[in-house]
Amino acid sequence: MKSLKELEEIRNRVQKQMDTRKTGSGTRIVVGMATCGISAGARPVLKAFMDEAAARELTNVEIGQTGCVGLCSLEPIVEVYKSGDNKVTYGKVTPEVARRIMAEHIVNGNVVNEYTVGSLEQNNN
Repeated sequence: MKSLKELEEIRNRVQKQMDTRKTGSGTRIVVGMATCGISAGARPVLKAFMDEAAARELTNVEIGQTGCVGLCSLEPIVEVYKSGDNKVTYGKVTPEVARRIMAEHIVNGNVVNEYTVGSLEQNNN
């Protein structure tokens, strides 16, 4: 850092990211961040959700993290809670899939069925 202005810009950028994770009441996105999830790539998935929410200026979306969800073979796991809807659990989520979930499910209300836990379990049998 070379100036107070640069420090303030960093502060504002980080505050906006934190606001994206904390504010909102309509939709909650929870990424499994236990060691199994992290080793499977959950950090880039969490970042993809945060970046998409910020880019779309979504203020009604809360993005958070949790520990082990109990389905280690399907990590990274993401749970989506939309007000008035049943919880949807996604598995094997990549950053690309996270962006797709954001566009199709969060913004347009259409579940991305091929990545739901039920669909993934059926395809593995």
